[in-house]
Amino acid sequence: MTTHDTSRPTDAPASGTAGHRPSPALATGADLQADIIIVGGGLAGLTLACALGTAGVPCIVIDKDAPDDQLLPDFDGRTTAIAYGSGMVLEGAGIWQHLEGQVGPMLDIRVTDQNSPLFLHYDHREVGDQPFGWIIENRHMRRALFRRLTELAGTVTHLAPMAVTGMVRDGGGVLVTLADGRRVAGRLVVGADGKKSFCRDHAGIRQIGWSYQQHAIVCTLQHEIDHGGVAVELFLPAGPFAMLPLAGGHHTSIVWTERSRMVDFYMNLPEPRFQAELQARVGDWLGRVTPVPGRWSWPLGLSHAERYTDTRLALVSESAHGMHPIAGQGLNVGIRDVAALAEVVVDAIRVGLDPGAADVLERYQRWRRFDTVSLLATTDTLTRLFSNDIAPLAHARRLGMAAIDRLPPLQPMKKLLMRHAMGIVGELPRLVRGEAL
Repeated sequence: MTTHDTSRPTDAPASGTAGHRPSPALATGADLQADIIIVGGGLAGLTLACALGTAGVPCIVIDKDAPDDQLLPDFDGRTTAIAYGSGMVLEGAGIWQHLEGQVGPMLDIRVTDQNSPLFLHYDHREVGDQPFGWIIENRHMRRALFRRLTELAGTVTHLAPMAVTGMVRDGGGVLVTLADGRRVAGRLVVGADGKKSFCRDHAGIRQIGWSYQQHAIVCTLQHEIDHGGVAVELFLPAGPFAMLPLAGGHHTSIVWTERSRMVDFYMNLPEPRFQAELQARVGDWLGRVTPVPGRWSWPLGLSHAERYTDTRLALVSESAHGMHPIAGQGLNVGIRDVAALAEVVVDAIRVGLDPGAADVLERYQRWRRFDTVSLLATTDTLTRLFSNDIAPLAHARRLGMAAIDRLPPLQPMKKLLMRHAMGIVGELPRLVRGEAL
C-alpha cells in the first residue's frame, strides 16, 4: 500500500498567509507546515480541504485510509443525499464539476405512513426551478474529492494512509505527530475524524448520546420503471424505509431502518428472499426490483459534543454530532459546518488575524450550535414519533401530514419545510449562498 503524499518542503511559501506560521518553538524540527491541519479524510474533511485550498489557504489532510481502498466497491456502499445548499458548497469548492453524470436530482419527495392513502408531497416547482438536492453514491463523491485535491496539490497536502499518534496544542500553535514519526506544525487543527474522534478525546470534550436500537440496511435496487427523480420515505413500525433516486433513472438507493435485533436475519437472507422483502416494502411503483449485489448495515444513534472547539481545535461533522438518517440531513449538517468554519478561517487570515485564535473559533461555534441542536431535536422527535405502530399516534401522524399537504393556511409552513430540506434556511455561509469565499 502506497502513501499519497503531496507535501511541499517546510520552507516553501504559504501563499496569501504571510505572518501566520506556527510559533518558532513548535515549528522547530517540524517536517511539514500549513495554516490548517485536518485530521480525517472522510467526505466532510476532504470537502473542507477543497474549500480552503480553493481560497488559497494551505492545509494538510491526514487520512487513515488509502485513496485506492476508499474507491473499492465494498469499502462503503452508502449513498448521500446532498441538499441544494450543500451542492452550492461543492460547486464553490471546485468539487461539483467532477460529479457530472453521477448525481440523481430529487425533484419530488413523498412521505407516507405505512399503507395510509394520506401522504405529504413536496414538489420542487413550488419553491423554484432547482431540485431539492441530489443523491450521490459515496464512492463517486470520494473520487470527485480526490480529483479536486490533485488540482489543489500546490496548496493542499493529502497524507494517506496515515494516522495521528500525538498532538500538542498551545497558545503558539499546533504540533501533530504522525505514525511514521514526522511532525506537522500548524495554527489550527480540525477534527473531522468521525464518531470515535481522536481529536475530540484529546481535548477531553465529552459527548452525550444514545442508541436507537436500530440499524440502517443499505443497498441499491435496479428497477423496470424510471423513478422520475422521486424520493420516497415510507414510515414503518421498525423505522423509516427510504427510496432515493440515483442517476440514470433505473437505480434507487435503499436506506432501510430496522430493529437491531433483526439486522443479522435480513443481512443473511438468500438473495431471492431478500428481493421479496424489498419488493414488498417498495410496492409496484417501480415495477420489478432487483437488488444490486452488496448489502451494508450501520448502527443508528444520536451523539452531540458538549462543545465544538478547544485550544486551537475545531470539530466538524460526526466528530461534533451524529443524528438519525430519518431526514437525510447528517452530511448536510456537516457540510454547513465546513462552510461556516472555512468562512471564519478565511476571513481571519485576510485581515491578518490568527485563524486558530479563541475568538475566531467561538464565532464558528456560536454560528453552528443552534442549527445543529435544532436538527438533532427534530430528528430525535421524528424517530420516536414514527418508529412505532401505536394506533392513536399513527392516526395523528397521517392527519398531520395530510393537513400540511392540502390545507391552504398551512402552505407557508409546507414551503418552509421544503426550504429546510434544501438546506437554505437560517444564517447561511457564503458558500451555501453560492458565493465565493
